[in-house]
Amino acid sequence: MLNANVYVTKDKGIGGTIRNRYEDFYVEEIPEIVPEGEGPNIWIWIEKIGRTTLDVMLDISRDLHIDRKRMGFAGMKDKKALTRQWLCVANMDSEEQLKQVEDLAGNIYKTQFLKIIRGRKKLRMGQLKGNKFKILIKDINGMEKDGDNTEIISDAASRASKILKELEFTGVPNYFGWQRFGKPRTNTHLVGEALIHNDLKEAVRLYIGNPSPEERNENQLARQAYDDGNLEKSFELMPKGMRYEKMMIKELLKESKKKDILDDDSYKRAIHALPKPLQRMFVNAYQSFIFNNVVSHRVKMGLDKYIDGDIVIDNEERIVRDKTHEEFQHLVSNFEVNQTSPLFGTKVPFAEGEVGDMEKSILNSYNLTRENFECPKMPKLGSHGLRRSMRFQIWDTMASSTDEGVLVEFSINKGSYATAVLREVMKVDVV
Repeated sequence: MLNANVYVTKDKGIGGTIRNRYEDFYVEEIPEIVPEGEGPNIWIWIEKIGRTTLDVMLDISRDLHIDRKRMGFAGMKDKKALTRQWLCVANMDSEEQLKQVEDLAGNIYKTQFLKIIRGRKKLRMGQLKGNKFKILIKDINGMEKDGDNTEIISDAASRASKILKELEFTGVPNYFGWQRFGKPRTNTHLVGEALIHNDLKEAVRLYIGNPSPEERNENQLARQAYDDGNLEKSFELMPKGMRYEKMMIKELLKESKKKDILDDDSYKRAIHALPKPLQRMFVNAYQSFIFNNVVSHRVKMGLDKYIDGDIVIDNEERIVRDKTHEEFQHLVSNFEVNQTSPLFGTKVPFAEGEVGDMEKSILNSYNLTRENFECPKMPKLGSHGLRRSMRFQIWDTMASSTDEGVLVEFSINKGSYATAVLREVMKVDVV
C-alpha cells in the first residue's frame, strides 16, 4: 500500500495472491438506510463485476437520458471484484419512469439489477455502515503446483485466523489502499500534488499524458501523443476504457480552436469536464498519500494505545475531550473512540505533544504547510482537511481452508480498505 510502511501484527504472513478472478473478491454493502417501498425515488440493488461504480452510474444515466447528478450511491466499490450495493435515481415518481428503470435490467454491461424498489429518501455518499468481504487468497507460501497442499493450506488458514483475531482486539491500521491512488497506473495523488501547487497544466498532463509501462500499450501510445503535443492524435488513439481522458481532451480541443495557446482557464475547463467525485479525488488522494505516512509513524507508537495529546473521535466522528488518560485508554480499548491522524488541509488541527510533533515533522518533510491546500486556482478542489481515525474495527472474522487456498471473511467500517486487513494476513503488498 502506497506510503504504508508498518505492520501491527508480528506473526508470519501466509503470502499469496488475490483477485485471480474477480469472483474471488466479493464485497457487499452494509446499508445505513433501506428503501421503504414507496416514494419518488427509485433504488436499485445491483451486482456488478469488473466495473467501477461511476461507470455503471454513467451508463444508467445515459440510457435513462437523465443528468448523472440525479443519481446517488453510498460508496465506491472495487472494480476488480464482484460487488453488491445500492444506487438511487432521484425524482422518478411516475409508473412510466419506474418501467424505464425496470427495462434496463439485463442491459447494463456486467451489471445485474437484483432488486428495484421505491424509496422516500435519496441515497447520498457515506450512507452506509460498512462492508462485508469474502476473499479467496491463492498461491499460499509453500504451495506446490501439482502436489498435495492440504496441510499447507490448513496451516495458513490457522495463522490467518490467529492474525484476524488479534486485529479484532487491536484494530487495523487505517491505511488507504491502492485503489485510492490507481493501479497499475498510480498517478491520482500526483495530479492532486500538482493542483495543490497550482500547476493546472501539469495536473492535466499527469492525468491524460504521462504513460506508465505497467498499462496497456494502446493507452501508452495515446498518452505519449498527448505529451508530444498532438491532441487530435491522442484522442483518436484513446481506447474505450479511457473515458475520462476523452472527456478532458474534448474540452482542450474546443479550447485550441479558440486560442493560440492553452491557458489556465483551458486546463480548468478540462478538469471540470470530469465527474465531480473524480475531480475531488485528486487532492483527496494526495492527502491520503501523506496520511498513510503519518499512520505508519503513529502505529509504531502503539495502535491500541492512547497517547497524551492524541485527538480522538467517537463512532459518530465527534471529537471527545475532557477525559483522564485512563478513561481515554478504556474507551480506545473498547473501540468507543479511536485516535486520529490528519488528512492535511487548511484548517485541520494538529495533535499535541509527541504525536503533534510527529505530524508537523511529516508535513514539513513534503515542504508543505496547511495553507498549500487552498488550491487558489481551483478553490472548490481545495480542502480544509479533517482528522481521520488511524485505525478501524474489524468483526465477524473467519479463515477457512479450500481446495484453492484460504477464504477469509470479515466486516469493516465504511471508508476503510479490505486490503489493509489482507496486508496484515499476507504480509505482502496487496493490490
